Amino acid sequence: MPGDDLINSGNIVNRRQFVGGLMATSAIAGLGVSPSFAASFSQNELAYMTASELLPLYKSRKLSPVEVLEAQIAQYEAVNDKVNCVTYTHFDAALTAAKESENRWMNGTARSLEGITVGVKDEHHDEGWIVTQGSAVLKDNKMDHADTIVRHLKEAGAVLSIQTTVPEFYLNGVTWSRLWGVSRCPWNLKYAVGGSSGGSGGALAAGLCTIATGSDMGGSVRIPAAFNGVYGFKPPAGRVASNSPLLYIAGTGPLARSFKDMAMLQNNMAGQAYEPATLPPLEMPLEYPDIRGMRIAYTPGLGLLPLHADTRTAMQIGIERFESLGATVEEVEIDPGFVADEIADIFKNFGLSGPLGPELGGMADQVDIMTPYAASVVKAAGSGKYGPEKMAAYEGIIKEFYRRVYEGVFNNGFDALISPTLATPHVPADYDLSVGGLEIEGQKIHPFALLAFTIPWNMLNWCPVVNVPVSLSSEGMPIGMQIIGQSYDDMAVFRIAHAYEKIAPRMFSGELMPDYRNPA
Repeated sequence: MPGDDLINSGNIVNRRQFVGGLMATSAIAGLGVSPSFAASFSQNELAYMTASELLPLYKSRKLSPVEVLEAQIAQYEAVNDKVNCVTYTHFDAALTAAKESENRWMNGTARSLEGITVGVKDEHHDEGWIVTQGSAVLKDNKMDHADTIVRHLKEAGAVLSIQTTVPEFYLNGVTWSRLWGVSRCPWNLKYAVGGSSGGSGGALAAGLCTIATGSDMGGSVRIPAAFNGVYGFKPPAGRVASNSPLLYIAGTGPLARSFKDMAMLQNNMAGQAYEPATLPPLEMPLEYPDIRGMRIAYTPGLGLLPLHADTRTAMQIGIERFESLGATVEEVEIDPGFVADEIADIFKNFGLSGPLGPELGGMADQVDIMTPYAASVVKAAGSGKYGPEKMAAYEGIIKEFYRRVYEGVFNNGFDALISPTLATPHVPADYDLSVGGLEIEGQKIHPFALLAFTIPWNMLNWCPVVNVPVSLSSEGMPIGMQIIGQSYDDMAVFRIAHAYEKIAPRMFSGELMPDYRNPA
């Protein structure tokens, strides 16, 4: 198959030879790149380089955007059959864009993300793309315009190379559907990439793109970030433009293999647009003061679920890292006012009582071609049970939850709150929220409780939240930690995440590389 010679040798020169010099030779000559310098990087190194590493190399003409795109195309050819994280590829258009980026680096007109490849969640779109929402119902859903996020990325010079998989209608914490099959985590193919931005997280972990877009309605950025060992940001409501009818609980956010890449992508996605609820731009710095003297509260997931032993260990590691940086970490007890078994009803109350309810309910006559988890929510949406009374009940819950969090944490002198992103890193890749069966430390949990540690911060959607990778589990799966800030205090969570990354082992380097264990 194309790229096999490259895969076996790990040398970028062999791919140039394989494709007959179609792209790389002329590109290198045009950039003034030394072929021997470019060839010194393996496919793997090029595929996994961060944007903050690539941009200086592009600027100095030591590397070409085409070289990196080629390596990621070869990576796709080598591993996507294992991970299944891509719906559509746009390699021809991406190669054209990468060549334009070469020219811009040559003539001094490079933009902020010039030549950086992006995995685009099957929700964001360019004109002419098909957005399926993971459903056979929408398998031919061609878009007649580019959405705001994609327009911002193209204006910044990004190269849009792949679309990434999602669960049907974004309604699962893992990514599988009848239309696209099961997406699997590169770290351990037995387990999930998360959801709903699961394909974006998995594509980053597999080296198929350099940065990726996501969106978050119940943990859909943070959960994939945790499962795949990457950084992910749930911005506060309105920080990134969105035409979603669920602005009060949902939003778009970045995923990346490094903190700095996450911040750069956030800066380029955010900003004013046609959507009326978008806040003015907030430029996030890439460097921050240290966190010495900051006070950080810790909750083991609001007490909603037991923690897997590996998660408990990881959180202790994270706490010790913060303390080594001069911060004070104190465990706090927060009774959220609800229990894990109520999460599903709370989610449906706020999701289906608003505009999403009629949208999904209108598809009730097509549930026979849906996945069980999507069909269960669509049936609920069409049941007539959701409306103003359910929404009023939900509003009461979040007001009380808001009060408890602020009294226990932010009004008590803490700068931020940390929590596990997930109770366990070991969730089957085809886990079905409508069926369940997940156990943690021998305790069977409510099917929907997979989302118990993330949904609360969509309920308080004004709170910015960053997922940072902590360590690997006993089965080689990444474990993530949430850094939660008070309303619209993005700077505090970025400052803490920035400090954390400086002392944390770097994922996707050395021995901390996905090994595709347990192939199906």
